[in-house]
Amino acid sequence: MNDQSTNIWQYKPWWCQPWSILLTGMCMIAGSWFVFTKLWLTTLVAVPILAWIIFFLIIYPQQMQAYLSKINSSDDSSN
Repeated sequence: MNDQSTNIWQYKPWWCQPWSILLTGMCMIAGSWFVFTKLWLTTLVAVPILAWIIFFLIIYPQQMQAYLSKINSSDDSSN
Protein backbone atom coordinates (compact mmCIF):
# COMPACT_ATOMS: atom_id res chain seq x y z
CA MET A 1 0.00 0.00 0.00
CA ASN A 2 2.80 2.38 -0.76
CA ASP A 3 0.80 3.95 -3.57
CA GLN A 4 -0.16 7.49 -2.55
CA SER A 5 -3.27 7.39 -4.77
CA THR A 6 -4.82 4.36 -3.05
CA ASN A 7 -8.50 4.12 -3.85
CA ILE A 8 -10.33 3.48 -0.58
CA TRP A 9 -13.45 2.33 -2.41
CA GLN A 10 -11.72 -0.80 -3.69
CA TYR A 11 -11.74 -2.12 -0.12
CA LYS A 12 -15.46 -1.49 0.44
CA PRO A 13 -18.33 -3.88 -0.41
CA TRP A 14 -20.83 -2.99 -3.15
CA TRP A 15 -23.35 -1.57 -0.69
CA CYS A 16 -20.78 0.93 0.56
CA GLN A 17 -19.73 2.33 -2.82
CA PRO A 18 -20.39 5.97 -3.75
CA TRP A 19 -23.11 5.06 -6.25
CA SER A 20 -24.99 2.96 -3.69
CA ILE A 21 -24.71 5.61 -0.98
CA LEU A 22 -26.06 8.29 -3.33
CA LEU A 23 -28.79 6.05 -4.74
CA THR A 24 -29.99 4.93 -1.31
CA GLY A 25 -30.00 8.46 0.09
CA MET A 26 -31.80 9.99 -2.86
CA CYS A 27 -34.39 7.17 -2.89
CA MET A 28 -35.06 7.68 0.80
CA ILE A 29 -35.52 11.43 0.36
CA ALA A 30 -37.71 11.00 -2.72
CA GLY A 31 -39.64 8.22 -1.00
CA SER A 32 -40.42 10.42 1.97
CA TRP A 33 -41.78 13.06 -0.40
CA PHE A 34 -43.93 10.58 -2.33
CA VAL A 35 -45.30 8.99 0.86
CA PHE A 36 -45.89 12.08 2.98
CA THR A 37 -45.96 14.98 0.45
CA LYS A 38 -45.02 17.36 3.25
CA LEU A 39 -42.00 19.58 2.77
CA TRP A 40 -41.20 19.88 6.47
CA LEU A 41 -41.21 16.09 6.91
CA THR A 42 -39.11 15.51 3.80
CA THR A 43 -36.67 18.14 5.07
CA LEU A 44 -36.56 16.38 8.42
CA VAL A 45 -35.67 13.14 6.61
CA ALA A 46 -33.27 14.82 4.18
CA VAL A 47 -31.02 16.63 6.67
CA PRO A 48 -29.53 13.54 8.38
CA ILE A 49 -29.35 11.66 5.08
CA LEU A 50 -27.48 14.51 3.41
CA ALA A 51 -25.15 14.70 6.41
CA TRP A 52 -24.52 10.96 6.02
CA ILE A 53 -23.82 11.37 2.29
CA ILE A 54 -21.47 14.30 2.87
CA PHE A 55 -19.59 12.40 5.56
CA PHE A 56 -19.15 9.17 3.61
CA LEU A 57 -18.48 10.69 0.20
CA ILE A 58 -16.40 13.75 1.11
CA ILE A 59 -15.05 13.72 4.67
CA TYR A 60 -14.32 9.99 5.11
CA PRO A 61 -12.27 9.60 1.89
CA GLN A 62 -10.19 12.68 2.72
CA GLN A 63 -9.54 11.52 6.27
CA MET A 64 -8.71 7.98 5.18
CA GLN A 65 -6.33 9.25 2.49
CA ALA A 66 -4.57 11.43 5.07
CA TYR A 67 -4.35 8.46 7.44
CA LEU A 68 -2.95 6.16 4.74
CA SER A 69 -0.42 8.81 3.72
CA LYS A 70 0.68 9.16 7.33
CA ILE A 71 1.09 5.40 7.69
CA ASN A 72 2.99 5.18 4.40
CA SER A 73 5.34 7.99 5.37
CA SER A 74 6.03 6.45 8.78
CA ASP A 75 6.71 3.08 7.13
CA ASP A 76 9.13 4.73 4.72
CA SER A 77 10.97 6.58 7.46
CA SER A 78 11.37 3.44 9.62
CA ASN A 79 13.22 1.59 6.85
